[in-house]
Amino acid sequence: MTLIDGIGYLASALVLLTFCMSTMLSLRAVAICSNIAFISYGIGAGLYPVLILHLILFPLNIILFFRMLKLLRKAKLAAATDLSSTWLQPFMEPRHFKAGETIFRKGQHADLLYMIISGEIRLPEIDQRLSAGELFGEVGLFSLERRRTQSAVAETDVDLLWISAGALKKLCERNPGLSLYFLRLTATRMTQNAARLVFVPAT
Repeated sequence: MTLIDGIGYLASALVLLTFCMSTMLSLRAVAICSNIAFISYGIGAGLYPVLILHLILFPLNIILFFRMLKLLRKAKLAAATDLSSTWLQPFMEPRHFKAGETIFRKGQHADLLYMIISGEIRLPEIDQRLSAGELFGEVGLFSLERRRTQSAVAETDVDLLWISAGALKKLCERNPGLSLYFLRLTATRMTQNAARLVFVPAT
């Protein structure tokens, strides 16, 4: 067996190895090695169709490899980010509600996220009160049905800030840390709400 034959067998083995990779990053890395081997084999054996194919695939796999690295770095940054809800304030609009006013009802279409600046909000279905600095309305906003899962009533006069679903989506697309923040917030809220519904006070 010649050296060129050995390179050809190595290139084929690397292609087979790509099917054994458990992550896209490792798959791209092995694919790049396979491209290099096939380019060498194509030159040495005079197999120009093979050479041309892998000359095209090589830079493509390089680009996809570094895109994946960039995406993984963003994901790690997002996982380490502990954003405060105050980060949203410059993108929100003010609104005032008087005590007793209903902000939204259970089952209504969810199109706004709210933050409490002053006063107190009550969620009557689970008898929960929210105060200044807290966000609410995010569960319905991120659900598939886009329906409110609770009602929200102004327990006192309240000053709120709001942001639309569309504007929030654009912010999340630009900042993966913010997306993770809302994922954590929504998961925590749903867990807390479920615990309140399960609990039945003694009579």
